[in-house]
Amino acid sequence: MADYAVVILASLLEKEGGLASASEISSVTKLPEPTVAKVLKLLSKANLVQSIRGAQGGYKMASSANDMHIADIVTAIDGPVALAACVEGSNDEPCSYAGGCPVKGRWDMVNVAVRGALEGITLADMIVPQSGCMKNNNFMEERA
Repeated sequence: MADYAVVILASLLEKEGGLASASEISSVTKLPEPTVAKVLKLLSKANLVQSIRGAQGGYKMASSANDMHIADIVTAIDGPVALAACVEGSNDEPCSYAGGCPVKGRWDMVNVAVRGALEGITLADMIVPQSGCMKNNNFMEERA
């Protein structure tokens, strides 16, 4: 769902006035409204978007696209980057093979590399229009 989060955030950036409801975002992105609402709640909990209550409420970006890294978005939606259960800081159940695992503790360097790559890409990097993409503001048409 992190990919949906990027699409949702990109649609918020295009919203004039910067404030949009889950329903409005769903309409623009063609994503199901319950999915949009769930993603927005997770993004709000991670302080990536702000939730404004009331009849004229909705969601708006908490920071600029240049200041929002893909690593933060992925973490907000999926939790910490951890490709294996034995990774440092993982809250998963202990691995039943840990005692005899020949690569125990080696996944940390992979996770550091993946996280570093995700930290090097911002939301702004992701929303630069490419030829054939985002026709008619419909993000889901880019697969033409």
